Amino acid sequence: MRVNVRNYLAALHQAALGPQHLEACLSLDQASLGGLWNRAQWQSELEQERRPGMGLWRGRQLLAMASGWLVVDELHITVVAVDPEQRRQGLGRQVLKALLLEAGQQGALHATLEVAHTNSAAVALYRSLGFRDAGMRRGYYRNGEDALIQWLRITNIQDAEQWCG
Repeated sequence: MRVNVRNYLAALHQAALGPQHLEACLSLDQASLGGLWNRAQWQSELEQERRPGMGLWRGRQLLAMASGWLVVDELHITVVAVDPEQRRQGLGRQVLKALLLEAGQQGALHATLEVAHTNSAAVALYRSLGFRDAGMRRGYYRNGEDALIQWLRITNIQDAEQWCG
């Protein structure tokens, strides 16, 4: 059965992540990223004012999330995760666009992230949103894998559709 992506996305709701979403974030982190962060790290992430996070929900189930740290005029994207059973439906794109818009409204002029250079799906997603390679971090990940450093200049948040598409 083929899913109508537009209808599927319309049935979801988007919301800023906060401390009340701790369990949902832990669960999605485990399912999608193998437990990138522990409980204390997630608590800190969800409680800090300058750490915006956005989630995509179907009912009470968190399907996708993106979060980052605002440092002066830059958003450092720390997590983008999509439930493995919900991938390839545009959820990562939608939640990342929401995070970029939120950060822009809070004064971010740039966004940066690291991504495993072998994660072709994520690299393609980020490039489609306008991110460009800015360097490489050798041995960045626990398994010794290298990370691409990617940057996006947010030139005018009012014209965000040009890079969010």
